[in-house]
Amino acid sequence: MPERFKVAAVYVWICLIWGTTWFAIKFGLESFPPFFSAGLRFLVAAAIYTVIVMIKKYPMPFDKLSVKLYLFVGICSYVIPFGIIYWSEQYIPSGLASVIFAIYPFAVVIWSKFLLREDEIPPNKIMGIVIGFTGIVVLFSDSFKFDLSFQFWGMIGAVLNALIQSFVLVVVKKYGKKLHPVSVNFIPMLIGGIGLTGISFFTENFHQVHFTPAGIGTVLFLGIFGSVVTFTSYYWLLKKINILLLSVISFITPVVALYVGWLFLNETLTKNQFWGSMIALSGVLLSSLPKPKLLRKTL
Repeated sequence: MPERFKVAAVYVWICLIWGTTWFAIKFGLESFPPFFSAGLRFLVAAAIYTVIVMIKKYPMPFDKLSVKLYLFVGICSYVIPFGIIYWSEQYIPSGLASVIFAIYPFAVVIWSKFLLREDEIPPNKIMGIVIGFTGIVVLFSDSFKFDLSFQFWGMIGAVLNALIQSFVLVVVKKYGKKLHPVSVNFIPMLIGGIGLTGISFFTENFHQVHFTPAGIGTVLFLGIFGSVVTFTSYYWLLKKINILLLSVISFITPVVALYVGWLFLNETLTKNQFWGSMIALSGVLLSSLPKPKLLRKTL
């Protein structure tokens, strides 16, 4: 398979899977408290990575820089942001969490300017981000109901999640070039699983833990597909495509979630949702276009 088709297929695969994870997180909270649920997810993922590393013999470097990256990604990509977003989804709808997370590409632009100074960001990509974010806001505008007494801190948590995750992406882009996508996820997810279950042990009520088939199924889905498959693919793509194009996946996943619900769960599709999704995808398309020839000469 030609490289560009493989890249496109992996990109679509990530969008399809992550399009269901916001709902899956929300659904899993009916069986497990947030930190415990997130911790189980990453412990499942780490167990699978262990088997993969043993069978495939992937390199696991332990030089000083690699160890720093493992600790940084484990804490700042898994323990803190996923702890925040699982906690936040107790108080805000999963759709609203998706909208707030759509600030992710804006944050990637800002962090890239500071850390990846050699990267030029063409105007068409900036405009694509603006259009894509506008589409996400329109898509979920029917369901915006703010009760600041309950939702405010959940919304703040979702914002922090996007800011932290975007910073991690840029740092890995700059310093993790020599690491295999499995390596950059295996130990960090183990750290995430241990850290989050440890936090759960000290902060959560285990009377809220119910090992139902639905709850277990959700954890397995999020651990296998929502973590191992997608994050390995995501960091593989990070070496293949522009970081900004990678970040606009956050505009596609809410659209995927919307149409999955419409196709398979008989959910209603409103005019705002239809036009919002079209606007969001237009922004993604604009962001994916190559730099115009005139700009190539002037930049």
